[in-house]
Amino acid sequence: MAETYQKYLDPAVLNEIRHLEVTARNVVEGFISGLHKSPYKGFSVEFAQHREYVPGDDLRYLDWKAYAKSDKYYIKEYEEETNFRAVIVLDTSESMRYKSGENMSKLDYGRYMAASLAYLIQRQSDAAGLGLFDEKLYDFVQPATSHVSLMRMLASMHEREPRNKTDIGEVLTDVASRSGRRSLIIIISDLFDKVDHLRKGLEHLAARKHDIIVFNLMDHQERDFSFDRLTQFLGMEGYPDLLVDPRALRKAYLEEVSNFTAEARRACLRSRADFTPLDTQMPLGVALQAYLAKRMGRRG
Repeated sequence: MAETYQKYLDPAVLNEIRHLEVTARNVVEGFISGLHKSPYKGFSVEFAQHREYVPGDDLRYLDWKAYAKSDKYYIKEYEEETNFRAVIVLDTSESMRYKSGENMSKLDYGRYMAASLAYLIQRQSDAAGLGLFDEKLYDFVQPATSHVSLMRMLASMHEREPRNKTDIGEVLTDVASRSGRRSLIIIISDLFDKVDHLRKGLEHLAARKHDIIVFNLMDHQERDFSFDRLTQFLGMEGYPDLLVDPRALRKAYLEEVSNFTAEARRACLRSRADFTPLDTQMPLGVALQAYLAKRMGRRG
């Protein structure tokens, strides 16, 4: 079983990004782990403060004395030597099944991307976590630096089959509450939901001062609509099947895609989130190398 899900750590992709870093733009002070003490909180070294418990927190750090006094659950937080925590949020809704030709599906592309980023973040001695979602957030793996945690993330991604609709607004609101202190939130999704829902979720993340990256995955046929004959389109996420002449729809379809992408980009800009559209036809190593190099060049 381990060999099956470890495939997402593709040596070819990891080799292309080995000299790069995943950087936090506005979450922490300092960029090299171990050289700059983070002003934010983990679970090591020295007690710093309490915060309210949220589902998924490690129960070992519950303060039972505080509970006895207030009848509320609080977590003890401590100063730690680290740069940041990252939570990778991967869309596993039904629309992520789509693929054309020899391309991998959007979900598989997202799995390899999430695995590569988590590996790179942990190699920097920073903490990586994972949340999978469709209509809701599930299998939330709290950020950690351990190899065991990385393997758990890979297994969780591999075992989940794409199904259900997307509700990205509620999901990102849930991520905001579960992530606790300020983190780097990396969203990997085709964003097949109403832009208003995306905007609402991003605003919740931004209000909590999270640093946000949005990777918008699409298959090249979804972007170009390069169908040239009568085609049966299978409905996903509750939509019916359609038999249509794509040539009659291409212009209107491409306008809708262009408008949607522009609105999604604006929603990201309002929340100071990076917005990066990606075609699953692009080699993943090339895509990550280009984005990470660009981000490193403007950090700080």
